[in-house]
Amino acid sequence: MDWGIKNRISRIIKPKTGKTVMLAVDHGYFLGPTTGLEDARATVAPLAPYADAIMLTRGILRNCADPSWNAPIVLRVSGGASILTELSNETITVTMEEALRLNASAVTNSIFIGAPHEKESLVGLSHLVNEGARYGMPVLAVTAVGKDMKRDARYLGLACRIAAEMGAHFVKTYYCEDFEEIAKSCPVPLIVAGGKKTPELEALALTYQAIQKGAVGVDMGRNIFQSEHPAAMIRAVASVVHEKKSVNEAYALYKHLAGNGQPKTAKRQDPAKRAEKSASSPWD
Repeated sequence: MDWGIKNRISRIIKPKTGKTVMLAVDHGYFLGPTTGLEDARATVAPLAPYADAIMLTRGILRNCADPSWNAPIVLRVSGGASILTELSNETITVTMEEALRLNASAVTNSIFIGAPHEKESLVGLSHLVNEGARYGMPVLAVTAVGKDMKRDARYLGLACRIAAEMGAHFVKTYYCEDFEEIAKSCPVPLIVAGGKKTPELEALALTYQAIQKGAVGVDMGRNIFQSEHPAAMIRAVASVVHEKKSVNEAYALYKHLAGNGQPKTAKRQDPAKRAEKSASSPWD
Protein backbone atom coordinates (compact mmCIF):
# COMPACT_ATOMS: atom_id res chain seq x y z
CA MET A 1 0.00 0.00 0.00
CA ASP A 2 1.58 3.27 -1.08
CA TRP A 3 1.92 6.45 0.95
CA GLY A 4 -0.99 8.28 -0.66
CA ILE A 5 -3.47 5.54 0.18
CA LYS A 6 -2.14 5.23 3.73
CA ASN A 7 -2.34 9.00 4.20
CA ARG A 8 -5.94 9.18 2.99
CA ILE A 9 -6.99 6.27 5.20
CA SER A 10 -5.38 8.00 8.19
CA ARG A 11 -7.71 10.95 7.64
CA ILE A 12 -10.69 8.64 8.09
CA ILE A 13 -9.47 6.07 10.63
CA LYS A 14 -7.83 8.30 13.19
CA PRO A 15 -4.27 7.20 14.07
CA LYS A 16 -4.62 8.28 17.71
CA THR A 17 -7.36 5.74 18.43
CA GLY A 18 -7.35 3.54 15.33
CA LYS A 19 -11.11 4.17 15.11
CA THR A 20 -13.62 6.22 13.11
CA VAL A 21 -17.10 7.69 13.29
CA MET A 22 -18.41 8.19 9.77
CA LEU A 23 -21.63 10.05 8.97
CA ALA A 24 -23.60 8.39 6.15
CA VAL A 25 -25.75 10.81 4.13
CA ASP A 26 -25.66 9.15 0.69
CA HIS A 27 -29.15 7.65 0.93
CA GLY A 28 -30.75 10.01 -1.57
CA TYR A 29 -29.08 8.53 -4.63
CA PHE A 30 -31.51 5.60 -4.57
CA LEU A 31 -34.12 6.69 -1.96
CA GLY A 32 -34.63 10.32 -2.98
CA PRO A 33 -35.46 12.83 -0.20
CA THR A 34 -34.93 10.52 2.77
CA THR A 35 -36.54 11.58 6.03
CA GLY A 36 -34.12 13.93 7.74
CA LEU A 37 -32.19 14.66 4.56
CA GLU A 38 -34.79 16.75 2.75
CA ASP A 39 -32.52 19.76 3.32
CA ALA A 40 -29.12 18.09 3.28
CA ARG A 41 -27.18 21.29 3.96
CA ALA A 42 -29.19 22.08 7.09
CA THR A 43 -28.90 18.50 8.33
CA VAL A 44 -25.19 17.97 7.79
CA ALA A 45 -23.78 21.39 8.74
CA PRO A 46 -24.24 21.01 12.54
CA LEU A 47 -22.88 17.43 12.42
CA ALA A 48 -19.82 17.92 10.21
CA PRO A 49 -17.56 19.17 13.05
CA TYR A 50 -18.12 15.91 14.96
CA ALA A 51 -17.72 13.44 12.07
CA ASP A 52 -14.40 11.76 11.29
CA ALA A 53 -15.63 11.41 7.69
CA ILE A 54 -18.80 12.07 5.70
CA MET A 55 -20.09 9.57 3.15
CA LEU A 56 -22.06 11.31 0.38
CA THR A 57 -22.58 11.72 -3.36
CA ARG A 58 -20.93 14.29 -5.60
CA GLY A 59 -24.22 16.12 -6.10
CA ILE A 60 -24.72 16.71 -2.40
CA LEU A 61 -21.04 17.52 -1.97
CA ARG A 62 -21.13 20.19 -4.67
CA ASN A 63 -24.47 21.72 -3.76
CA CYS A 64 -24.83 21.29 -0.02
CA ALA A 65 -21.36 20.98 1.54
CA ASP A 66 -19.46 24.02 2.78
CA PRO A 67 -15.87 23.96 1.46
CA SER A 68 -14.69 24.95 4.94
CA TRP A 69 -15.83 21.64 6.45
CA ASN A 70 -12.77 19.72 7.61
CA ALA A 71 -14.31 16.26 7.68
CA PRO A 72 -12.78 13.96 5.02
CA ILE A 73 -15.09 12.87 2.20
CA VAL A 74 -15.88 9.25 1.39
CA LEU A 75 -17.41 9.65 -2.05
CA ARG A 76 -20.19 7.39 -3.28
CA VAL A 77 -19.23 6.61 -6.89
CA SER A 78 -21.83 3.99 -7.83
CA GLY A 79 -25.47 4.20 -8.80
CA GLY A 80 -27.91 3.61 -11.62
CA ALA A 81 -30.87 2.02 -9.83
CA SER A 82 -33.60 3.37 -7.55
CA ILE A 83 -35.67 1.76 -4.85
CA LEU A 84 -38.35 1.18 -7.50
CA THR A 85 -36.15 -1.27 -9.42
CA GLU A 86 -33.48 -3.92 -8.80
CA LEU A 87 -30.98 -2.19 -6.52
CA SER A 88 -28.12 -4.48 -7.46
CA ASN A 89 -28.28 -3.22 -11.06
CA GLU A 90 -25.86 -0.34 -10.46
CA THR A 91 -22.54 0.59 -11.95
CA ILE A 92 -19.64 2.99 -11.41
CA THR A 93 -20.90 6.51 -12.16
CA VAL A 94 -18.00 8.74 -11.11
CA THR A 95 -14.46 8.70 -12.50
CA MET A 96 -11.40 8.61 -10.30
CA GLU A 97 -10.30 11.94 -11.77
CA GLU A 98 -13.59 13.44 -10.60
CA ALA A 99 -13.06 12.02 -7.11
CA LEU A 100 -9.63 13.66 -7.02
CA ARG A 101 -11.04 16.99 -8.20
CA LEU A 102 -13.53 16.80 -5.35
CA ASN A 103 -10.69 16.12 -2.89
CA ALA A 104 -12.17 12.80 -1.73
CA SER A 105 -10.26 10.81 0.86
CA ALA A 106 -11.82 7.52 -0.29
CA VAL A 107 -14.33 6.22 -2.82
CA THR A 108 -17.03 3.66 -2.21
CA ASN A 109 -19.40 1.33 -4.01
CA SER A 110 -21.67 -1.52 -2.99
CA ILE A 111 -21.21 -5.19 -3.71
CA PHE A 112 -24.25 -7.45 -3.99
CA ILE A 113 -23.20 -10.99 -3.12
CA GLY A 114 -25.94 -13.43 -4.10
CA ALA A 115 -27.99 -10.79 -5.96
CA PRO A 116 -28.79 -10.79 -9.70
CA HIS A 117 -25.98 -8.36 -10.49
CA GLU A 118 -23.34 -9.79 -8.17
CA LYS A 119 -20.74 -10.05 -10.95
CA GLU A 120 -21.19 -6.47 -12.13
CA SER A 121 -20.82 -5.10 -8.61
CA LEU A 122 -17.62 -7.09 -8.02
CA VAL A 123 -16.18 -6.03 -11.37
CA GLY A 124 -17.01 -2.45 -10.39
CA LEU A 125 -15.14 -2.89 -7.13
CA SER A 126 -12.14 -4.29 -8.97
CA HIS A 127 -12.21 -1.35 -11.36
CA LEU A 128 -12.14 1.07 -8.43
CA VAL A 129 -9.26 -0.78 -6.78
CA ASN A 130 -7.26 -0.72 -10.02
CA GLU A 131 -7.89 2.99 -10.53
CA GLY A 132 -7.27 3.70 -6.86
CA ALA A 133 -3.84 2.09 -7.10
CA ARG A 134 -2.97 4.46 -9.94
CA TYR A 135 -4.02 7.58 -8.04
CA GLY A 136 -3.43 6.72 -4.39
CA MET A 137 -7.15 6.49 -3.56
CA PRO A 138 -8.45 3.95 -1.01
CA VAL A 139 -11.65 2.04 -1.70
CA LEU A 140 -14.42 1.24 0.79
CA ALA A 141 -16.62 -1.69 -0.21
CA VAL A 142 -20.18 -1.77 1.16
CA THR A 143 -21.71 -5.23 1.62
CA ALA A 144 -25.27 -4.69 0.44
CA VAL A 145 -27.88 -7.18 1.63
CA GLY A 146 -30.89 -8.07 -0.49
CA LYS A 147 -34.37 -8.67 0.87
CA ASP A 148 -34.02 -12.46 0.71
CA MET A 149 -30.59 -12.61 2.34
CA LYS A 150 -30.03 -13.20 6.03
CA ARG A 151 -27.70 -10.83 7.86
CA ASP A 152 -25.80 -13.54 9.68
CA ALA A 153 -22.11 -14.25 10.19
CA ARG A 154 -22.01 -16.84 7.43
CA TYR A 155 -23.33 -14.49 4.74
CA LEU A 156 -21.61 -11.31 5.94
CA GLY A 157 -18.36 -13.20 6.47
CA LEU A 158 -18.55 -14.37 2.87
CA ALA A 159 -19.27 -10.88 1.55
CA CYS A 160 -16.57 -9.17 3.62
CA ARG A 161 -13.90 -11.70 2.72
CA ILE A 162 -14.73 -11.43 -0.99
CA ALA A 163 -14.49 -7.64 -0.75
CA ALA A 164 -11.07 -7.91 0.85
CA GLU A 165 -9.93 -10.52 -1.66
CA MET A 166 -10.94 -8.17 -4.48
CA GLY A 167 -8.67 -5.50 -3.00
CA ALA A 168 -10.94 -3.24 -0.92
CA HIS A 169 -8.93 -1.33 1.65
CA PHE A 170 -11.75 -1.39 4.19
CA VAL A 171 -15.31 -2.75 4.30
CA LYS A 172 -18.62 -1.44 5.59
CA THR A 173 -20.96 -4.19 6.75
CA TYR A 174 -23.64 -4.99 9.31
CA TYR A 175 -23.28 -6.12 12.89
CA CYS A 176 -24.60 -9.58 13.71
CA GLU A 177 -24.22 -12.40 16.20
CA ASP A 178 -20.68 -13.84 16.12
CA PHE A 179 -19.37 -10.66 14.52
CA GLU A 180 -15.94 -11.39 15.97
CA GLU A 181 -15.68 -14.33 13.55
CA ILE A 182 -16.22 -11.97 10.61
CA ALA A 183 -13.54 -9.63 11.97
CA LYS A 184 -11.08 -12.49 12.36
CA SER A 185 -11.60 -13.75 8.81
CA CYS A 186 -11.46 -10.35 7.10
CA PRO A 187 -7.90 -9.02 6.69
CA VAL A 188 -8.95 -5.37 6.28
CA PRO A 189 -10.70 -3.01 8.74
CA LEU A 190 -14.45 -3.35 9.21
CA ILE A 191 -16.85 -0.45 9.73
CA VAL A 192 -20.36 -1.24 10.93
CA ALA A 193 -23.48 0.33 9.42
CA GLY A 194 -26.08 1.81 11.73
CA GLY A 195 -29.05 0.54 9.75
CA LYS A 196 -32.60 1.73 10.26
CA LYS A 197 -33.50 4.18 13.03
CA THR A 198 -33.66 2.63 16.48
CA PRO A 199 -33.92 4.22 19.95
CA GLU A 200 -30.73 6.04 20.93
CA LEU A 201 -29.85 3.57 23.68
CA GLU A 202 -30.05 0.68 21.20
CA ALA A 203 -27.90 2.50 18.63
CA LEU A 204 -25.27 3.17 21.28
CA ALA A 205 -25.38 -0.49 22.34
CA LEU A 206 -24.84 -1.49 18.69
CA THR A 207 -21.85 0.84 18.52
CA TYR A 208 -20.35 -0.57 21.71
CA GLN A 209 -20.83 -4.19 20.66
CA ALA A 210 -19.35 -3.57 17.21
CA ILE A 211 -16.21 -2.01 18.66
CA GLN A 212 -15.85 -4.73 21.28
CA LYS A 213 -16.13 -7.45 18.64
CA GLY A 214 -13.50 -6.06 16.28
CA ALA A 215 -14.90 -3.21 14.17
CA VAL A 216 -12.76 -0.08 13.79
CA GLY A 217 -15.80 2.18 13.78
CA VAL A 218 -19.32 2.86 12.62
CA ASP A 219 -20.87 4.60 9.64
CA MET A 220 -24.20 5.87 10.96
CA GLY A 221 -26.81 7.87 9.14
CA ARG A 222 -30.43 7.53 10.22
CA ASN A 223 -29.52 6.77 13.83
CA ILE A 224 -27.86 10.18 13.91
CA PHE A 225 -29.69 12.55 11.59
CA GLN A 226 -33.12 11.12 12.45
CA SER A 227 -32.41 11.41 16.17
CA GLU A 228 -34.32 14.13 17.99
CA HIS A 229 -30.94 15.61 18.93
CA PRO A 230 -28.51 14.68 16.11
CA ALA A 231 -25.47 16.61 17.35
CA ALA A 232 -25.81 15.11 20.82
CA MET A 233 -26.15 11.66 19.29
CA ILE A 234 -23.06 11.80 17.10
CA ARG A 235 -21.02 13.03 20.07
CA ALA A 236 -22.35 10.18 22.22
CA VAL A 237 -21.45 7.66 19.50
CA ALA A 238 -17.96 9.16 19.27
CA SER A 239 -17.53 8.80 23.03
CA VAL A 240 -18.04 5.05 22.67
CA VAL A 241 -15.77 4.70 19.64
CA HIS A 242 -12.90 6.98 20.62
CA GLU A 243 -13.16 7.30 24.42
CA LYS A 244 -14.21 3.72 25.24
CA LYS A 245 -17.24 4.87 27.20
CA SER A 246 -19.82 2.32 28.21
CA VAL A 247 -23.32 2.33 26.75
CA ASN A 248 -24.78 3.86 29.89
CA GLU A 249 -22.07 6.53 30.05
CA ALA A 250 -22.65 7.44 26.41
CA TYR A 251 -26.41 7.55 26.88
CA ALA A 252 -25.98 9.82 29.90
CA LEU A 253 -23.80 12.08 27.75
CA TYR A 254 -26.48 12.12 25.04
CA LYS A 255 -29.17 13.14 27.53
CA HIS A 256 -26.90 15.78 29.06
CA LEU A 257 -26.06 17.33 25.69
CA ALA A 258 -29.69 17.08 24.53
CA GLY A 259 -30.74 19.01 27.62
CA ASN A 260 -28.14 21.69 27.09
CA GLY A 261 -29.04 23.21 23.75
CA GLN A 262 -27.82 20.66 21.19
CA PRO A 263 -29.79 21.23 17.95
CA LYS A 264 -33.11 19.41 17.82
CA THR A 265 -34.70 18.00 14.68
CA ALA A 266 -38.08 19.19 13.50
CA LYS A 267 -40.94 16.72 13.33
CA ARG A 268 -41.41 15.67 9.72
CA GLN A 269 -44.00 13.71 7.80
CA ASP A 270 -42.31 12.22 4.76
CA PRO A 271 -44.66 10.60 2.22
CA ALA A 272 -41.87 8.20 1.24
CA LYS A 273 -41.25 7.09 4.82
CA ARG A 274 -43.54 4.06 4.64
CA ALA A 275 -41.84 2.80 1.48
CA GLU A 276 -38.43 3.53 2.97
CA LYS A 277 -39.16 1.48 6.07
CA SER A 278 -40.47 -1.48 4.14
CA ALA A 279 -37.59 -1.49 1.68
CA SER A 280 -34.59 -3.71 2.15
CA SER A 281 -31.97 -0.98 2.21
CA PRO A 282 -28.36 -2.07 1.72
CA TRP A 283 -27.12 1.26 3.04
CA ASP A 284 -27.25 2.91 6.42
